[in-house]
Amino acid sequence: MLLLILAYLGGVLTILSPCILPVLPFVFARADRPFARNGLPMLLGMALTFALVATLAAVGGGWAVRANQYGRLVALVVLALLGLTLLSTRIAELMTRPFVALGNRLSQRADSEGSVWSAAGLGIATGLLWAPCAGPILGLLLTGAALNGASVQTTLLLLTYAAGAATSLALALLIGGQVFALMKRSLGAGEWVRRALGVLVLAGVAAIALGLDTGLLTRVALANTGGLEQKLLDAARPPPAPEPVHAAGAPLPVEGEMPSLAGATGWLNTPPLTREALRGKVVLVDFWTYSCINCLRSLPYVRGWYDKYKDHGLVVIGVHAPEFAFEKEPGNVARAVKELGVDYPVALDNDYAIWKGFDNQYWPAHYFIDAKGNIRAHHFGEGDYAQSEDTLRQLLAEAGYHDLPGGYVQPGSRGAQAAGSGDPMRSPETYVGYARAAHFAGGQVAHDDAWDYHAPATLLPGQWSLDGRWTVHAENAQLERAGGRIVYRFRGRDLHLVLGPGADGKPVRFRVTLDGKPPGADHGIDVDADGYGTVTEQRLYQLVRQQHGSGERLFEITFLDPGVRAYAFTFG
Repeated sequence: MLLLILAYLGGVLTILSPCILPVLPFVFARADRPFARNGLPMLLGMALTFALVATLAAVGGGWAVRANQYGRLVALVVLALLGLTLLSTRIAELMTRPFVALGNRLSQRADSEGSVWSAAGLGIATGLLWAPCAGPILGLLLTGAALNGASVQTTLLLLTYAAGAATSLALALLIGGQVFALMKRSLGAGEWVRRALGVLVLAGVAAIALGLDTGLLTRVALANTGGLEQKLLDAARPPPAPEPVHAAGAPLPVEGEMPSLAGATGWLNTPPLTREALRGKVVLVDFWTYSCINCLRSLPYVRGWYDKYKDHGLVVIGVHAPEFAFEKEPGNVARAVKELGVDYPVALDNDYAIWKGFDNQYWPAHYFIDAKGNIRAHHFGEGDYAQSEDTLRQLLAEAGYHDLPGGYVQPGSRGAQAAGSGDPMRSPETYVGYARAAHFAGGQVAHDDAWDYHAPATLLPGQWSLDGRWTVHAENAQLERAGGRIVYRFRGRDLHLVLGPGADGKPVRFRVTLDGKPPGADHGIDVDADGYGTVTEQRLYQLVRQQHGSGERLFEITFLDPGVRAYAFTFG
């Protein structure tokens, strides 16, 4: 219910966003007609179509995006014809003739009948074209849709968001209808109002056809609602539940039965495993994904526990639940597993079936399962490694395994797998794609449209920006021309950036500077002292490791070749 309320409020706020401007003429084109038979059906058609298209785009992959592009072209033609019919009665009559046989009612004559279906049809066309600015609330909904897949809940949330937008548009439409009626009565200006609306409709069609709704208008700060949306989210987000603390040797409660592993889309390092075949073994289930810095830092401990206790009744299963699309490619995961030295079983959970079975919400997440198949403990995130090992030893002892190796696993990790600095003031994880981007200082972000960005001369702490020609997608930004940059005024010992080459797979050279100079001794493991490195595959790259503290620095990465895709910053 709380998510539904947030989704609705986020939709209501869209009327304050510049991205709504191109569709307003389509809405007001019917402002002089009865609301119940014209405005309401049109807004319902718009809301339903947007919810359907957004669901398909979030969960359906490239085919859904391409299908929607064709739908947008058809909608542009339909609404352009509507604009022409509003300009002139004679044009309306000429335009109507070839469509009468097909049942189309685009002209003023057809509209005068007050057809509910005609209004709904125009609403469907508007819904195909509407591309709202992705603020924090819509970004949360789209991310959840991509993660959880198609479901009634996904579509309901997106429909609720669209209903919120329709509500604010309905109020504007009711007010606009009264204004237009007053103009007609007092000025006799009905014909001129109709023609003006026709011009505005054609202007809206042109704006959308030129990509201004996802380009220029998203960059115009007419009314930035992102801050208000973020405050709503912060107020509604409950505090995280505390981790259960068990005294050493105290009985561990039963938290539930181990869910099925049958939903795995593939397995690495093993034939498919079942929970029935695992009875009699203590099982550690580790939810991870290979570009997640928190997962990488906990991985040495998981590997260490496996090596230490695999001959004493422990089975480790790494459930790879991808965050980014490239992490769904089995070949990418297999390469990462090999490079990271993971030799225990790995289940590929591309459909998040195992994730949902455990009702999991975190990377990394560890679930401790006893020899009877019951979940006895869990741990979310990094840290508490000694306590986790104590839990494993306790469950192994319960299962009858004795003479266990002593001591605690103490991996000597380096690079991105080394423990974080623990600095509570370090910069937060920062996504580059528009679905979850925050603290961007280069104006508004153009959605899925190539644009020339200009980084400001000064950044405040925690701010970042693009520079050069980039196309920003929902989960990444892709560089269109060599020489593009990303700048970030960050705080932290380590700076990591998830990067990948372009679609052609060609390596992309880059250079990193700190405060305008080569990093020297502060370079990360994927960069030399002069700041040079190369993006060769889709993964997390460690670009900075400060040798003395974790103070504030100005980071800049310049790409010497085009095509790179940047996904997310993380800090340590």
